[in-house]
Amino acid sequence: MIWDTHAHVFWDDLLPDLDAVLERARAADVGRIVVVGTDVASSRQAFEICRGRQGLHPTAGVHPHEARHLDPAAKAEIERLCRLAACVAVGETGLDHFKALSPRADQLAGFAWHAELARELGKPLVVHSRAAHQDTLDVLRAVPGVHGVMHCWTMGVAELPHYLDLGFWISFSGVVTYPRNEHIQAAARAVPLDRIVFETDCPFLAPQSRRGRWPNEPALVRETLEFTAALRGVDPRELAQRSSANAAALFGLAPS
Repeated sequence: MIWDTHAHVFWDDLLPDLDAVLERARAADVGRIVVVGTDVASSRQAFEICRGRQGLHPTAGVHPHEARHLDPAAKAEIERLCRLAACVAVGETGLDHFKALSPRADQLAGFAWHAELARELGKPLVVHSRAAHQDTLDVLRAVPGVHGVMHCWTMGVAELPHYLDLGFWISFSGVVTYPRNEHIQAAARAVPLDRIVFETDCPFLAPQSRRGRWPNEPALVRETLEFTAALRGVDPRELAQRSSANAAALFGLAPS
């Protein structure tokens, strides 16, 4: 059984056909999907989608692109959702200095707030970091004891030890399958077996066989896992079993 540890199935490109999307995921042996909120509305929607659907687990958070909207009312609602028993993680949060759709100060403040909340609740933090490695480390180091996952890893090998030492898992998306991403592939070979997990980040970032075709969906996490197994020279079934156990440990859920 395979996990998709980071999916946005509430997007209009997937939601109208969600039952078919989930059926294709099951056919690909994808049995657990973490539905990740990116603002107040989508976080609420994540809980609605997961309610009553076995194997789907919600998170709540405000993406760095939306950090300028993290006002007191938004914080109160995200905190309320994160305190629910069904919530498996705080986020998506983090920093994006590449697109910089929210001011850097708002991103840093929002990220720190999410990290403190995750530490208080003892729940993992879902971190987005793009062109922001040092600032990301600075925020995480300022909240000792926080743990979580570096979602959609796009850095290389040199950055890995910093996040591993902080107690973070490393998640690989379809971008690891792109031919020119040799630095990400090197990281996928180097990550310790007990810290690797996989995701789609759907509807974005489809793996190479579907690159440029919209939308990505949870079933395609299987291609990313199989590609990574080949990189590491291991049986895909072994990597599926190990990464699923890792995901269960990361999100504090019983192994499947």
